[in-house]
Amino acid sequence: MGYTGYEMDTTFLQEEHHTNPRRLYSITGADWQLRVDHERLRAERLERARAEMANDDLGALVVFAGANIRYITGSYQGNWKYNINIRYAVLCRDAEPVLFETAGSDLQCAIIDLPWMKDRIRPAMTWQWAEGAVGEMADKMVASILDVLKENGVEKEKIGVDNFDLPALHAFEKVGINVVNGWPAFSRARTVKTRDEIELLKQASSLGDAAMWHIKHEWLKPGVTERQIEAEVHKFMLDRGCEIIYDIIVASGGNTSPYRRWATDKIIQQGDLIIIDINAVGPGGYYIDFVRTLKCAAKMTQAEIDLYRETYDSLYAGLENLRPGMTSADVVSKFPEYDDDKYGTVTLQQFAHSIGITLYEGMWMSRAYSLKYPAEIKENMYFAIETFAGHPGLPQTCRLEENVLVSKDGPVIFTVMEHMEEAVGDYRVGEFHHSSVDGRDH
Repeated sequence: MGYTGYEMDTTFLQEEHHTNPRRLYSITGADWQLRVDHERLRAERLERARAEMANDDLGALVVFAGANIRYITGSYQGNWKYNINIRYAVLCRDAEPVLFETAGSDLQCAIIDLPWMKDRIRPAMTWQWAEGAVGEMADKMVASILDVLKENGVEKEKIGVDNFDLPALHAFEKVGINVVNGWPAFSRARTVKTRDEIELLKQASSLGDAAMWHIKHEWLKPGVTERQIEAEVHKFMLDRGCEIIYDIIVASGGNTSPYRRWATDKIIQQGDLIIIDINAVGPGGYYIDFVRTLKCAAKMTQAEIDLYRETYDSLYAGLENLRPGMTSADVVSKFPEYDDDKYGTVTLQQFAHSIGITLYEGMWMSRAYSLKYPAEIKENMYFAIETFAGHPGLPQTCRLEENVLVSKDGPVIFTVMEHMEEAVGDYRVGEFHHSSVDGRDH
């Protein structure tokens, strides 16, 4: 586990270092300071996965989703390999994980890059897109997994699997493996963050905040297109070490109502409201996902200020309830009734979702079901919470989103980019003040 036994003395700070967004480490390592400890990160993630596997009485977890593979092995070979089911990993009870990597140069790169995996890297048997050979290749894939299960004596137990297709399911059934749903165990593991995950989320948030500042103060001008703003954000964040830019949503003017959630080549005009949603993966593989609404080269009208405050109010009313021991029902009860209620499904317009090494991992909160099926909120969960003022007939509208750590003392907002001063100023949401959770004031 690397530097186990090293405990940071925070008596002078009078708080935990990793829960304060202003106590930010560099994205680089150093010999004079214990920053993100990647050995500890890998060890504690693996420990969490093992604990949740034991809670579900699983003999093993078999994972095909790239983020789950990374979570237990520390392996990453590009975003393109995350969700195409050409590689997998197996974690058996009381054993170290085994990685099945794409054969060829990818396998050799993994052997070079992952010395902590030692001799536990084997060639993956790919079965998807194999035309007439799909069945045979799926059998070979399952046989490789069965070998690991037998080596660890768990082949007769319940085996949790996170994700597969019908040919894979049939192949598991043919050899008598007792396959059960492995997603709940992984969801529980990943939604509660370790200290190093929180540090990496903090770094990602700082880069997103910086990009948003440059949009507001440098790149947003009449005559630029939505895609030009998107391109500037891509370059800025990649230059600063982000792994990938997942999506930068830029919606301006009429594209904000109804909200069009992708950038187009529309020219941004003076007086446009612009909704910017930054979705990117920071240097350590952890996400930033937050939204600001800006105004191009003009002051906000009173009607726009009212929409901004409506969005802000519902956002912070829900955010106030992101506390240990409270539930998803407590959060969504603060959201106004919207299409989630009308259609009985998630609109992704006003909801909260846990983020980490994927944009969505583990928990979505929506009025569609959270009031009826409340889920417990726990310390060290980390959420993106977002709201919207989407009334019919509006020429333009607003959307906002924050990234929030659930600390033992309550919500801590990691996205420190300011809100529109002319819209909020000293305006407050009830008794909830930003300064009460993270030292900032709006």
